[in-house]
This record gives sequence, C-alpha cells and structure tokens, in this order.
Amino acid sequence: MTEIKIYGAPWCPDCKRSKKFLAEQRVPYEWIDIDQDPESMRFVENLQGGGRTIPTIIFPDGSYLLEPSNDELARKLGLNLEAARSFYDLAIIGGGPAGLATAIYAAREGIDAIVVDKSALGGQAGITERIDNYPGFPEGIGGAELADRFAAQARRYGVELLPAVAVQTVGLEGNDVVLHLGSGQEICAHAALVATGSTYRRLGVPGEEQLIGAGVHFCATCDGPFYRGAEEILVVGGGNSGLEEGLFLSRFARRVRIVEFEPTLRASQLLQDKVRSHPQFVVHTNTQITALRGKHKLEEVVARDRAGGEELRWHPQAAFVFIGLDPNTAFLRDRLKLDRWGFVETDARFQTSLPGVFAAGDVRQGSTKQLGAAVGEGIAALLQVREYLRQHHHLPAGAGNE
Repeated sequence: MTEIKIYGAPWCPDCKRSKKFLAEQRVPYEWIDIDQDPESMRFVENLQGGGRTIPTIIFPDGSYLLEPSNDELARKLGLNLEAARSFYDLAIIGGGPAGLATAIYAAREGIDAIVVDKSALGGQAGITERIDNYPGFPEGIGGAELADRFAAQARRYGVELLPAVAVQTVGLEGNDVVLHLGSGQEICAHAALVATGSTYRRLGVPGEEQLIGAGVHFCATCDGPFYRGAEEILVVGGGNSGLEEGLFLSRFARRVRIVEFEPTLRASQLLQDKVRSHPQFVVHTNTQITALRGKHKLEEVVARDRAGGEELRWHPQAAFVFIGLDPNTAFLRDRLKLDRWGFVETDARFQTSLPGVFAAGDVRQGSTKQLGAAVGEGIAALLQVREYLRQHHHLPAGAGNE
C-alpha cells in the first residue's frame, strides 16, 4: 500500500500534530518539506487552485485533506469514534499495558468492559522501538508488536476498544461513573479505571522530535543495552532519576556525561558522591542543552554554559533525557485527588478519591514506571474492581469464577 504523503513545513504546528497522530496510530507516511522542495510547493498550489494550506495530506486513493483535525484524520483512517453502547460494567480510560491487561482480565471475569484512549492503543510501549526486559521475550520484541499483541488478546475476549477518542471529564451519576467523551458522546459504567499513564518531559530543543528512538531516549533499562561498548552516553538531568539511570548506563558505555541545567545537582548526596567518585563520569552543571543534531541518528549535542555563555559540543552515541514525568491527568483536575505532581492518589486497593473510580499503572502515585509493573497493577486493580462490583452492583454470581 502506498504511504500517505504529508506536505508541510517544520514551523507548522498543525503539521507536527498530524505527524504525531499518524505516528501514534502507527500509520506509515512520507513527509515532504515544502520549504526545501520547490516542486512540492507548486504541487500544493496546483492542488488547491493557488492555495497554500498545510498540512496537505494525500491518501493512497488520491483523495486529500487540508489542515485536518485529529477527528477528521481518524475518520479518514476508518477508526471508529463511537462507543457501541451507552452503559458498561467497567470503563477503562487508557489503552496502554495497564489498561489492556485490566481489560483482558475483566473479560475473563465476565465483566463487560470498554477501553477508551485519546491516542493509539499500546501507550508508551507502543512507540518504544524495542523492549528487551519484558518476561517471555528473551530476544526482545518491538514495542509496536507487543502493543498489537495486547490489543489482539483483548479483542479476542470481546473487549470493545475505542482509540483516538479523548475522555474530557469524569463524574458521578448516582452510584455510576459518567465519562464525557471528546466525540460528544457520554457513556456510563458501574466503575472506571484510570490508566492514562505519564509522558516523559522533553527538552523542547531543535532536533529532539526527529531523533527520538534514533539516539534520543527516555528509558535506560529499555534502551541502554543497545549501546553496549559505546564510547560515550550523555544523560540530561541531575536529579535522582538521572544519576540512578546514569549509573545503570555506565555498564554499557566507557564514559557517561551528566548535564544538569541548575547550578548544582539535585540528586541525593549519596548518589552525588557515588557519581562524583566514579571514574567513568563527567559532570556539567549550570549547562543548557540547546540542540540535538543528526540526519538519521544522533550525531551531536549542542549545549551552552549558562555562567560564561560558552558553546559546548559533544558527540555521544546516545542521549538519555531524565527531567521528569508528567502524568496524563489534566482532564481529572478538580475531579480526583492528585498529588503535587499531578499523579493520582489511591489507597492500597487502587481506589481513588471518587467512589467507583480506580487507578493503575504509571499515572498512579508511587508506581514504578515499568512495563511489567504496569501490567501487574492493571490485573491487581481489576481484582479490586471485581470486589467493588460484587458489593455495590451485585455482580452476577458466575462472574469472576474460572
């Protein structure tokens, strides 16, 4: 099948949004920069009768969309944006590993579930180039393939999956939970599970977006082993995560360069002492990353000494960014109790502050931010949901029994 073609420009925010949406849905496309290719500019003008609206997206059948919304793109791709029914036993918000594991176990327990995800099924795992630490795959497995396997297993059990649809708000109606969807639809459920995960904070510098997965990474345990024998790996972030992951990466690279924006490292003193005394580490504080460069893989990191203004250039084989995680909970503010960083607070039973609403995986306060742990939390949370449904909504006696 011929790839979708996107005619656009690097400075165009709607072009970036469309590219991100297609990438999340794992739809291949060809990017054509009209600023660099005069012939493509003329093609766009001829197509639009003199207009220059971008992105101009050409589909294999010859049809095209001009500056489409994500909803328009989803419909063009044939994605279903409407839930089949208005009521379910369980609504799962988030189709990553935690949400899909919950859905699989819910189906096996006889609990009628739907999974709603604002982007594509698979979460962070689905956009990870390769996963080497998930049990059962000794040779590793592509993130997209593993995500597809999760989704296929959920479908096999008859779980309804609704990607590319955002949940805008969550509320209560009597003893039930109400989800207001971005499509305008409302669905109700006896219980809900929040498994929307978190997003690695990015540097926001030129070159970062294009090099993610090609030398720029956000998970040392996932991607560090690929750089065994590397001369140098660069770590951005001098907090606990940055130094801990840097120590892990020192197993693979001869030198680990730590770059911290603030004048001092922010990690615990114990970690700082360990890194400062380690012969493989070079530490730069008060230093700002300004660009990441490379054609098909990372070739150069450009930085600036914030005190003296000197420009610095390094050539590591990889750069790992550890400047924090942002939980995907903006739609839950004023609805659920969140901690100071925005992660969902739960009790030992994965119950949130809103009756009937549970949380699991990376979005939950105290979670380990690991794929295997997210799957385990999803399953553990489902068992608590099952008990909640039995107590409050009279789950049929046969449900939950193998």
